[in-house]
Amino acid sequence: MSDTAHRSEPDASGSHRSEPDASGSHRSEPDASGSHRSEPDASGSHRSEPDASGSHRSEPDASGSHRSEPRLLVWLALRLKGLGEVDDVAAVHGLDPDETEWLLAELDAAGHCMFREVGGVPKFILTPTGRDDGEAALAAELDAAGTRETVTAAYRDFWTLNPKMLLLCTDWQVLSEDHPAADTDGPGDGGRLNDHSDPDYDAAIINRLESLHGELSGVLDQLCSVMARYDNYAPRFAEALTRLQAGELDYLTKPMMPSYHTVWFELHEDLLATLGINRADEGSV
Repeated sequence: MSDTAHRSEPDASGSHRSEPDASGSHRSEPDASGSHRSEPDASGSHRSEPDASGSHRSEPDASGSHRSEPRLLVWLALRLKGLGEVDDVAAVHGLDPDETEWLLAELDAAGHCMFREVGGVPKFILTPTGRDDGEAALAAELDAAGTRETVTAAYRDFWTLNPKMLLLCTDWQVLSEDHPAADTDGPGDGGRLNDHSDPDYDAAIINRLESLHGELSGVLDQLCSVMARYDNYAPRFAEALTRLQAGELDYLTKPMMPSYHTVWFELHEDLLATLGINRADEGSV
């Protein structure tokens, strides 16, 4: 993509596709009412449609939890990724990649995100305006859905688990001081980097993660009971844990991949963005 966004037009099947306009840039087009809407896919998943005023509205799903409109989900996923490819942004909330690309094009056209090519790979990043407007939209959604109290309570529970996760990740990367192989000439606090040559040491840390995973499930249950967009976190955590248990050791702390720590960081950032909390103010909520 060049400087601006893509135009989304229906193809022969009636589905939307993204095409460049005469300038080589992209934009999305309104429907007959003059408003944009996202339609359900073949599975019949939720759609966000304009009301009489032309504004988007979201509705609760069958479970009674609030279902966010796809445009807000794409914005939030981009906030969590920082600089994201289309497929990675789509994967955060389990959205269709084609719809995600179209919605990113709309955000680009509105000045809420920018397109960048990094190493030949197309990626998107929020603009300062997009970040601010997105936070305002999240706050408005939370209040309109009447879910602020429950999400705040879940965040507080998550916050009590965060130190356990941080210590666990540190112990995974650096041998604890009481380990026989710990070296006083090592980095940081004197521990030696974990080369994963001690399977018993690694197994003990994985056992701690399994226990923490059980505690985290309670937090996710709270969130999912009121906000459907948290549904996709549990399977992402479970996938990372399963791969780690199977011997794929990168799935605990390695960045730039769907490791347990990556998903944890994204959930943390999601809660901060949703509640409008600055990291410097954590612990005072």
